Amino acid sequence: MVRAVNVAIGIALAAALALVYWYAWRPLPQRSGRVEAPIGAAAAATFDALGVPHIRAANLEDALFVQGYVTAQDRLFQMDGLRRVAAGDLAEILGPAYLESDRDSRRLRMRRIAEEAYLTLPAADRAAFAAYARGINYFIATHESDLPLEFTLLRYQPRPWSVVDSLLVCLYMYRDLTNTWRDQILKRDMLAHGDRNKVEFLFPVDAGAGPQPGSNAWAIAGRLTASGKPLLSSDMHLEYSLPGIWYMTHIQTPGMDVSGVALPGAPGVMVGHNQRIAWGITNLQFGVQDLYIEQIDDRTGRFLYRGQVEQARAERELIRVKGQPAVEIVVWVTRHGPLHVTEGKDQMALRWTAAEPGVLQYPILDIDRAQNWRQFTAALERFPGPGSNFVYADIDGNIGFHVAGQLPKRRGYRGDVPVDGSSGAFDWDGMIPFDQLPAAFNPPSGIIASANQNTFPADYPYPFGGNFAAPGRARQIRDLLSAHGKWRAEDLLAVQKDVYSAFNKFLAAELVAAYDRRHAANPGLDPAIAALRTWNGQMAKDQAAPFLVTLAYQYLRTAAAESAAPTIGPQYQFTLASVALEKLLRERPAGWFLDYDETLLRALADAVEEGRRIEGPDIKHWQYGAYLRITIDNPVIHRVPLVGKYFDIGPAPMSGASSTVKQTTRTLAPSMRMDADLGDWDRSLLNVQIGQSGHIFSSHYKDQWAAWYYARSFPMQYGHVEVKSTLEFVTGSAAP
Repeated sequence: MVRAVNVAIGIALAAALALVYWYAWRPLPQRSGRVEAPIGAAAAATFDALGVPHIRAANLEDALFVQGYVTAQDRLFQMDGLRRVAAGDLAEILGPAYLESDRDSRRLRMRRIAEEAYLTLPAADRAAFAAYARGINYFIATHESDLPLEFTLLRYQPRPWSVVDSLLVCLYMYRDLTNTWRDQILKRDMLAHGDRNKVEFLFPVDAGAGPQPGSNAWAIAGRLTASGKPLLSSDMHLEYSLPGIWYMTHIQTPGMDVSGVALPGAPGVMVGHNQRIAWGITNLQFGVQDLYIEQIDDRTGRFLYRGQVEQARAERELIRVKGQPAVEIVVWVTRHGPLHVTEGKDQMALRWTAAEPGVLQYPILDIDRAQNWRQFTAALERFPGPGSNFVYADIDGNIGFHVAGQLPKRRGYRGDVPVDGSSGAFDWDGMIPFDQLPAAFNPPSGIIASANQNTFPADYPYPFGGNFAAPGRARQIRDLLSAHGKWRAEDLLAVQKDVYSAFNKFLAAELVAAYDRRHAANPGLDPAIAALRTWNGQMAKDQAAPFLVTLAYQYLRTAAAESAAPTIGPQYQFTLASVALEKLLRERPAGWFLDYDETLLRALADAVEEGRRIEGPDIKHWQYGAYLRITIDNPVIHRVPLVGKYFDIGPAPMSGASSTVKQTTRTLAPSMRMDADLGDWDRSLLNVQIGQSGHIFSSHYKDQWAAWYYARSFPMQYGHVEVKSTLEFVTGSAAP
């Protein structure tokens, strides 16, 4: 009997191992050997110890074919997910829980925008996308029986890749970084139910809705570096995902030798360096979406514009839902855009720069090939968006900065609240000319620092608004970089991981001062005041003070919002409203609170009470990292009973805040870190957040997480590559 049980267990284990091999191990990326492919000449992808492909090809078309192929090997399921979330096709594979996400994408017309953009793409852009798509499709066609495990678990086959799909992936990033229409609704509601002057005070131009995806990038002139050549750093802050959003790639072909991070689903390198220049990007956070309140009959689509009746276009969308009948929606499209929001009796159309005819182009490969500032800015001139701050350096010693992207010219309004669509008074006057966008070249300070702060001068000729970040992060970067010279690439990791918050240090001092002024005899607050009194402003995971000040800020923010708009105040979620609150505490204008010190102490008392509910009665044992704790789930494997959680990241206690250089919240953090040394490219550093591969059994699934977490990094191999394996691509095969 025992023997029979043992045999049964052995058979079950063998069967389980066979299933793991067949469905999870067998689809692992091929990193050596030969692939017969429909390319013009032999090409190769050599892989280093991190699984980074270093692609060599005789021409650009073949190089992009190989890039598409090797990216699909590691990230095909992620790529399919990105095009699906953009197009509104998630419910088809994941079920009704994703129906609202699909509705949002369909109402925004994402796939239709991509299809319309395809027709107007410049020929060179279309050819690059097509070559990249051929590489992806060749991988799919030759691996139908051994695709990534997620396709097996969800029981579907990926459809062939197209140029439109690559445009959809780009639109996904465009939307993620410009999705500000909800801010307009919030401000409108607060204005309708509150004190206009106070509400305007809480929505200053240089503070925004946060935390929004953001970034840091800076360039340092050679006179401040050890090599005498510039250094350039970039760490883009985006939402957590597993795998992470970026794929490290190096492409060598005649006329181009570029290395950095690529967006899976799009050709070329987004941020990185070639043999002469380096560049980084931060989100501009300039508002490029406007809501128009339309006088429309949603039964007929007839709407009023400048006293005339016009007919909206009806677009029918069929959303497939796994396990349920398909859902049909009708989207009315007015001259301002699709009806996207309904609030009470108001129906609002959304105008978005990405949907403007002819806007979507793809200058990334021109940036990858640029050799100097002139060529670089010429490529930026046709950059569609999202609105971005580009930071630049070159081996000749120059550093520069230029805003890029299609930004609307508005008349008499900032785009911060919905406006009347029927009058015609708020239509855009085209886009702001590129040569009138903020820029700098070789500033006297020798430092360029971008951290999503407002870079537009007060006398800028066009009305502007957006969810710009508070200036604290940019100021801290500049202060740290100015503190000494002789910088090296590896030194800049200390700047990228900096978690000092000037605002939170200020708020802690205000809380302590209020306590001292009131001579508060409240033993319950004594431990909190003791922690805040000696705190150095570091948002460190092992301290109590950052937890205290974070909670107190939330209560103070709500108190200010309720003073401005009593019934709407609790909805005010502007984490970057720190600029307004700091001004409020410094100037203490009448009419907000009966007693500022009493309000501060009430916020602290509420913070202490909440903190004790969360972490226990003894403040000395509190840790900020227990509050700011993140888990990054594998989107599909996580659902597998018993074993799925072992392929997640975390839970991990985090340091940092939305107001620190290392911008960290429960939803976003640095997605990569690059520190480029223009004196010697091989002294540059690069790492992504988690790893190169999306395959759970790949050695590169999460081999970079520890380095990212502790702000270490890896050599950005360029001139000298330590080859671990080589995958050769040879001619002679037609596409299947």
